[in-house]
Amino acid sequence: MTAPADDDGPRPLGAVLCGLGTAQADVLVPNAEIAERLGVGDDWILTRTGIAERRRAGVETSTADLAVRAAAAALKSSGTDTVDVVVLATATPDHRMPGTAPEVATRLGLHTIAAFDIAAACTGLPYALQVAKGFVADGAAQRVLVITVDRLSHLTDPDDRTTAALFGDGAAALVVRRGQVGEPGAVGPVILGADGRHVDALVVPHGQFMRMRGREVFHHAVIRMSQATEQAAAAAGWNLSDVDRFVPHQANSRITAAVSRRLHLDGGRVLESITHLGNTSASSILFALAQAAGDGSLRPGHRVLLAAFGAGLTWGATTLTWPDVPCVADRPDPSQPLEAAR
Repeated sequence: MTAPADDDGPRPLGAVLCGLGTAQADVLVPNAEIAERLGVGDDWILTRTGIAERRRAGVETSTADLAVRAAAAALKSSGTDTVDVVVLATATPDHRMPGTAPEVATRLGLHTIAAFDIAAACTGLPYALQVAKGFVADGAAQRVLVITVDRLSHLTDPDDRTTAALFGDGAAALVVRRGQVGEPGAVGPVILGADGRHVDALVVPHGQFMRMRGREVFHHAVIRMSQATEQAAAAAGWNLSDVDRFVPHQANSRITAAVSRRLHLDGGRVLESITHLGNTSASSILFALAQAAGDGSLRPGHRVLLAAFGAGLTWGATTLTWPDVPCVADRPDPSQPLEAAR
């Protein structure tokens, strides 16, 4: 299905970003708390990961709770309270069955619309964006709410030096509307991939903590994000030199640096949010975009490349020209007592 014809002929429908919201978890966990348990210094964590602190969900906070907060913020940003579809990307659903999305939709007052989960770990955002693009492009939806949310802290072994300091909890969301390919905010070609031969490189077995072979994950993350980024840029008709901002998944600052070097993208063009949030899984790219939009380092008209990598192994990348859209951030109230972390 295409948009109405104009003087230049019919133009294809596009999925256009029109709202962005984030929700930080409640409990602030500085490196000192983790370092003491692991028997290392604060600098040991910071130099290896780029993380100084992270936020984690309290014992009473569910995945759905975080998702509702982020989704409400994104709807407020978009200026609408209705969408046609909810796509929720998470590796930590509240139940094995049903999915988390139907509950979230109902709590937002979005009764009876399509709502479902997808599982692509830290690559959840590009996978969800491709799904949203499909709903919009074939005319099945005017607006789609995409939510990314994870509480990986409760799957992390606090005594495991490989993973204990990495993950923070949080949620982010965006609203995409039906528009035209090429307009500001339109999601470009999405490159997706997976390689199940390495499924056990990053895995959470039933009833157990996360296990990760760090060096192997590092190697594949650098190669796959670099390749997907180059492919997404080429599919959009961009040269990497044309890119104003590069936003990789915030897994580890060393991975970000390695990918940036491989692509010859200088530090001034690379957005990061890992220092104060940790690795927020599928939400990390949106947190980085929101932070940069808020501090002015990301501005309307910037050409933006997004790239993600996660368990599976999975990866993805896409492009967009940043639109003039506000970000609404739902932050914990500092006047309220914090819950105890898990």
